[in-house]
Amino acid sequence: MLDTSFYKDKKVLITGHTGFKGSWMCQLLLMAGAKVTGYALEAPTDPSLFDMCHLGGQMHSVVGDVRDLAHMKQVFDETHPEIVIHMAAQPLVRESYKNPVYTYETNVMGTVNVLECVRTTPSVKSFLNVTTDKVYLNKEWEWGYRENEELNGYDPYSNSKSCSELVTSSYVNSFFKDMEVAVSTARAGNVIGGGDFATDRIIPDCIRAAQKKQDIIVRNPFSTRPYEHVLEPVVAYLMIVKAQYGDKKYAGNYNVGPDETDCWTTGDLVTLFCDKWNGATGDSMKWVNQYDGGPHEANFLKLDCSKLKRTFGWKPRWNVETTMEKIVEWSKCYLDGGDVAACMMKQIEEFLRD
Repeated sequence: MLDTSFYKDKKVLITGHTGFKGSWMCQLLLMAGAKVTGYALEAPTDPSLFDMCHLGGQMHSVVGDVRDLAHMKQVFDETHPEIVIHMAAQPLVRESYKNPVYTYETNVMGTVNVLECVRTTPSVKSFLNVTTDKVYLNKEWEWGYRENEELNGYDPYSNSKSCSELVTSSYVNSFFKDMEVAVSTARAGNVIGGGDFATDRIIPDCIRAAQKKQDIIVRNPFSTRPYEHVLEPVVAYLMIVKAQYGDKKYAGNYNVGPDETDCWTTGDLVTLFCDKWNGATGDSMKWVNQYDGGPHEANFLKLDCSKLKRTFGWKPRWNVETTMEKIVEWSKCYLDGGDVAACMMKQIEEFLRD
């Protein structure tokens, strides 16, 4: 269980705070009483969870590009963060095929720039670089990848995040070992939850189809992924950051994913969404298989999270069925014009209590 009281009055800087995962993290930290600074581009979607929950007015939100080292360093110098969580990224596989240069500039040099700011800011005591489960050389095997497996993502997105891991390792070896700052990376599985409006993601596609009363288009129903509610990695990240803030022995690389029973095919996941949505609304949602011959993506991928469990006694809290119920609850609130910020805070309180 995360003791959120640790974060009261802590100065936390988050890159990528306007995104889906960043918005959930900001809300949790604000509820914990942290002094939050965010550094990111404008919210990447319209609508955006960050804007509809009015998070910008509750924190120090800076519009900035992680490729701009001088501007980011200025923000570090002005805010003197104790904790830095790096989540800014170009996060989409398909987009990385369209814009590989931008993807590498953001995901690799963006990481370099954040690490430089951490290295030259004495106030920072704990740093976490959030990457992805796709950093591993995918051999399509049926067991989970461990933290010591080879890094070599296939597509520009996955590969750029592998590079981000290697850059972080180099900075640890070259600089941080002799400094009073603890550094970790976290490799999370496929994150789902209420408030995700991104393109080329299955749950947002489901919500958009429900809104339009259309069938859900599924491009690859047979790919298997480790799905988890967004609060699973967010709370795990904050747990790692807190632990290594107190003791550098906890710094390292960590997989953050669901139990093996929650590695689902996309088709089964969408079937579950339809069942939960139809049960809650009386609709008759269904999906259709429409493979579009898109670029290469891994077919089978899951994580071995034994290290996180062994080190912290951590375990996932919400399985995929519970997660889908929370997604339907939040999405119905949104589509019905309800108070989505209140729904978000309610789900955070439930997660921390469960």
